[in-house]
Amino acid sequence: MTLVLGVDSSTQSCKVVVIDAESGAIVRTGRAPHPDGTEVDPAAWWEALQSAIADAGGLDDIAAWSIGGQQHGMVALDADGRVIRPALLWNDTRSGGAAAQLTAEFGAEALAERTGLVPVASFTITKLRWLRDNEPDNAARVAAVALPHDWLTWRLRGYGPAAESALGPVLDELVTDRSDASGTGYWSPETGGYDRELLVAALGHDALLPRVLGPDEWVTDAAGRRVGPGAGDNAGAALGVGAVPGDAIVSIGTSGTVFAVSAERTIDATGTVAGFADASGNFLPIVVTLNAARVLDAIARLLGVDHAELSALALTAQPGAGGLRLIPYFEGERTPNLPDATASLEGMTLASTTRENLARAAVEGMLSGLGAGLDALRALGVPLERVLLIGGAAQSEAVRRVAPEVFGLPVEVPEPGEYVALGAARQAARILD
Repeated sequence: MTLVLGVDSSTQSCKVVVIDAESGAIVRTGRAPHPDGTEVDPAAWWEALQSAIADAGGLDDIAAWSIGGQQHGMVALDADGRVIRPALLWNDTRSGGAAAQLTAEFGAEALAERTGLVPVASFTITKLRWLRDNEPDNAARVAAVALPHDWLTWRLRGYGPAAESALGPVLDELVTDRSDASGTGYWSPETGGYDRELLVAALGHDALLPRVLGPDEWVTDAAGRRVGPGAGDNAGAALGVGAVPGDAIVSIGTSGTVFAVSAERTIDATGTVAGFADASGNFLPIVVTLNAARVLDAIARLLGVDHAELSALALTAQPGAGGLRLIPYFEGERTPNLPDATASLEGMTLASTTRENLARAAVEGMLSGLGAGLDALRALGVPLERVLLIGGAAQSEAVRRVAPEVFGLPVEVPEPGEYVALGAARQAARILD
């Protein structure tokens, strides 16, 4: 049996799976928590990674490994490989003004053409501009910029500050993959290279950036094991569920994501669809919503029921909920870009306002928000043939049964699993061939 290891270093925790490279069967797993917050010392991720790997039985019998992880986080390193300040994560919004500045300077259409993205506070380029403007001394010290999965791969291979690593602070050994690079705002899906003008405009000077490995390229760690390029979390999930062109993945968790595997890149000057790359050589256009499973949480709490009971109530009501319609923008919304919006309930009559209809309206409203993401992909010509429904809310019977009606596509629900870590493990198995 040849064993490979995959990692999902997400916002909340680090998950590890060890699989048999030949059969794909999961052999061992491990997990460790991450601290809360939108600003985190990367040392906490490093400690969690080591703990999760130990929980999964260690690396001694592992032939290859790969790391998937949260996208966009800014890990700024000095010339000695030390982290300069806590990493700003994707969900840190303090760089919203920087996003607006960059868009004004270069133009939304030009940025979409050059990078596939129109800047929002999530993307790394905006965090670098924020650093330049708010912490100029720290910005001046930046010798290299990495993303969370880049930095963890570098550290686990044996690199890092001299006192903390076997191989030392060799910044040239930083590597990434095209999926994670495509979420920075300074990488071009068209050329496959970095856009240095945009990097300098953000940070104020040039810096070393991780070498972008191809889908089947690999490097080695200090023990000689093969190490895959890794992936951003959504691209890792696409690998984990085995998505191919024509597939759309709808993930319903705290937030909702709608992404599709496409053979062609997308350009959307409105910023609704971010034109990411995937981890297999294709592209991964993506739409992100803020309001997903927590819509169901809110209505279940209001009705005084658990999620199973909410599902049963929703399935008792007729499609359309008797005219009751929930606009699910409880926390504003990212897609469409309505940060100050609030939720509303429409179509209330004495006949329509029942517990059953409210439960149904919650499910239909949440799914309609995600369906708008599918419509945005269709409008860009992305071929959609089926939906793979994942995430915690995908386990709701009502969600599974209503989704095909709302999406207008066949819906499949894979078995629950750690798809990002599994995708990374499958990548590690692939580089052994």
